[in-house]
Amino acid sequence: MSCFFPKSLRLLKRSEFQQTWRQGRKKHTPHFIVVIHRHGGETSRLGITASRKTGNAVARNRIKRLVREFFRTQFSFLNEGADISVIAKQGAARLDYAAVRCELGGLFRDEGLVS
Repeated sequence: MSCFFPKSLRLLKRSEFQQTWRQGRKKHTPHFIVVIHRHGGETSRLGITASRKTGNAVARNRIKRLVREFFRTQFSFLNEGADISVIAKQGAARLDYAAVRCELGGLFRDEGLVS
């Protein structure tokens, strides 16, 4: 995959997030809540939510960049199409990329999204 994250791979509309929440399975990690809705399509999409509880605008944007980078690098390894919503919990802004990769990578492996 190239070095950018196109809109076709993102959850953008509120209705898309709501559908993912209604039909998906919720998993908790120490710093994230991840909702996975497997739809069997050919592509997976990602939506990220970081509220003000996560930190100021700089911290929220930083954690969103780290999660997007993780998804972008793992995209080619995803087994099936799924909509994935990642909600950053309080304290997530202190993570570095290695910690994000470890936490989300373990969850993706446990859920069978990547092999």
